[in-house]
Amino acid sequence: MDLKLYNTLSRSKETFVPIKKNKASIYSCGPTVYNYAHIGNLRTYVFMDVLRRILQYCGYEVTSVMNITDVGHLLSDRDTGDDKMVKAAKEQNKTPEEIAQYYTSIFFKDIERLNILCPQFTPKATEHIAEMIEVVKALLDKGFAYETADGIYFDISKFPNYGKLSRANLEEQLAGARVNVNTGKRHPADFALWKKAEPNHIMQWQSPWGMGYPGWHIECTAMSNKYLGDVFDIHTGGIDHVPIHHENEIAQAESWLGKKAVNYWMHSEFMLVNGGKMSKHLKNTYTVDDLIEKGYSPMEFRYLCLNVQYRQKLNFTWESMESAKMAYQRLATHLYEHKQSAAKTDKKVLDGFLKEFDEAISDDLNVPMAMGVLWKMIKLPASKDVYETALVMDKVFALDFDKVQAAPQATQDAPQEIIDLANLRKQARKDKNWAESDRLRDEIASKGYRIKDTADGFELEKS
Repeated sequence: MDLKLYNTLSRSKETFVPIKKNKASIYSCGPTVYNYAHIGNLRTYVFMDVLRRILQYCGYEVTSVMNITDVGHLLSDRDTGDDKMVKAAKEQNKTPEEIAQYYTSIFFKDIERLNILCPQFTPKATEHIAEMIEVVKALLDKGFAYETADGIYFDISKFPNYGKLSRANLEEQLAGARVNVNTGKRHPADFALWKKAEPNHIMQWQSPWGMGYPGWHIECTAMSNKYLGDVFDIHTGGIDHVPIHHENEIAQAESWLGKKAVNYWMHSEFMLVNGGKMSKHLKNTYTVDDLIEKGYSPMEFRYLCLNVQYRQKLNFTWESMESAKMAYQRLATHLYEHKQSAAKTDKKVLDGFLKEFDEAISDDLNVPMAMGVLWKMIKLPASKDVYETALVMDKVFALDFDKVQAAPQATQDAPQEIIDLANLRKQARKDKNWAESDRLRDEIASKGYRIKDTADGFELEKS
């Protein structure tokens, strides 16, 4: 089937045509490992995973690379402020290596819990300094870069197509920039390829320009080239990478190679929280552990993500999380009923659902529409064939359909209204809101049901 992908560069859906037949190469911007990844960050990696799974579902052999940024990412994407790794190391009285090792391990634990396939290659920036220096030297030799007192900078005036990804007006950018930020730069929007380090800087390497460390943008260009070659199929990241990081990647890579380096640029939209921006600075972020502590499983969060198309903003609230939890539990219960049934379903009927599913996922990864196909299918009479077809779909969803279990019979038989009240009570108990918990217990009792708390949640039985 033809796979349509939205290319940020062209602002349109394009039919995916790989460089090599039946093979697909993906580079994804990975985490800067100075802190915990929050659920907004992780939504991007769920998108990355869905893309990879759909490519594999379509028969492509996928080579996936995701970098680990453990040096060079300054507090501002525009090369100002401290290195995030250095700042975290000072605040926590640890070495940058200790900081990177700790948060990298947490990140990989999180993506495993979310059923995100680990890329085949996860290169660390600090282990590829030599490759970065070679790219910087080449850009200097070709006249695309220049040296200042504090580093090596890319001269964006030498790249006429600068701004083609973000569609930003360069003259407006320059007019609005603060020229006095770095008087050694030829243009305010020129970006660092290599920074010369102060003697007391705790992360620095020898280079032709003295001791220093790489700029953030050069890292991805050097590592993607090493693992995927001069030209690869797809580059992914969050929408926040478009105006600076990915714009700069395009400029330096195409100037270095003399040709286009990436065929498709794909970006996932922001996750909001309560309708507003989610940010570590605003202290309104949540981790996977926070969700678990509140009584939500990683699969329930993944379900939430899959119900909003990756190019649409996803608004996280505890109410939306609770709705996702209840929907996922209902889905699991239906699937278990099909799993236990010995009945058969006409293959033509199921093939029709699979055709709808294929059409949805091939239309720019329209997983919410594919999820709607699944919900229609599971309303068929109970049949093991329906369950087996759902397992085929789960190659894309990765929602652990192979692990579904039955809810207690009394709970299964309870009306949805009672189950919803019981879920609200469970949340109240998690929040230690005992008055609300007691009120909901009494309301459930008034409707003819008793609730029993269990290690996994609750059981309901008729009074």
